[in-house]
Amino acid sequence: MAIHLGNSSNKIVQNLRHLSTTSAKNDAWLSKIFVRKIEPTKESHSRMLSDKEVIYSLQTHNYRPDVKAAYLNNVKNTVEWVKSQEQLKNSVNLVGSWTVNVGDQDQALHLWKFTGGFHQIDKFNSLTDTNEEYEKLREEQGKLVRARHLQYLLAFSYWPQILAREPKNIYEIRSYSLKPGTMIEWGNNWARAINFRKNNDEAFAGFFSQVGRLYNVHHIWCYENLNKRKETRESAWRSPGWDECVAYTVPLIREMHCRIMVPTDYSPTQ
Repeated sequence: MAIHLGNSSNKIVQNLRHLSTTSAKNDAWLSKIFVRKIEPTKESHSRMLSDKEVIYSLQTHNYRPDVKAAYLNNVKNTVEWVKSQEQLKNSVNLVGSWTVNVGDQDQALHLWKFTGGFHQIDKFNSLTDTNEEYEKLREEQGKLVRARHLQYLLAFSYWPQILAREPKNIYEIRSYSLKPGTMIEWGNNWARAINFRKNNDEAFAGFFSQVGRLYNVHHIWCYENLNKRKETRESAWRSPGWDECVAYTVPLIREMHCRIMVPTDYSPTQ
């Protein structure tokens, strides 16, 4: 039995064919932009992206709202204890200490630097596991917090050197959860993207995780205030090439969030 289509039906079929063809062309075009071929290598990705002789630890603590002062005093005493240990001098240093102002409320982040890699971290853990004074500080802290998380991080080699800031500033930590296998591609694109902002003083630190939640990236930016942050970010979007770098990295992200932080009184960077 033959089926005859009217003029209107023929137009529908033609439109569907056009849509199908257009969609296929668009998909092919997008794949050329967003898909990057990562060549096989005998070197680990972390070795290609960073210096493994320096490890950073990022402590994230959710403290109880009613004990903020006691919690911060506990961390201050812990920092002073580390400074007092002769065997840790010049090898374990606090880089920054912040409380979250916008984002996850009642949260604090502490960034430590271990010069000497995981060997130095092993040495630190051996010392703290057998020290009664440190154990008391840890037990006290356990009564003041609701949750804790620790990550060991490596600094991206293309990021500017970490320098302490003063006077008082605000900090933004932008945290990204990437698709597994995309860290090299992220690094390749951000090695170009950072050039659009490295002449400004806001690029504080850039890390990727080694132990803890994996395929995590943290970019920490420093601003005079929220309005300065707005002006700086708008200026970056006016730079030719910045939008292209963003377009290449967005498809690599599974999840992202930002937090605005303020330094504690005892933070080395203000």
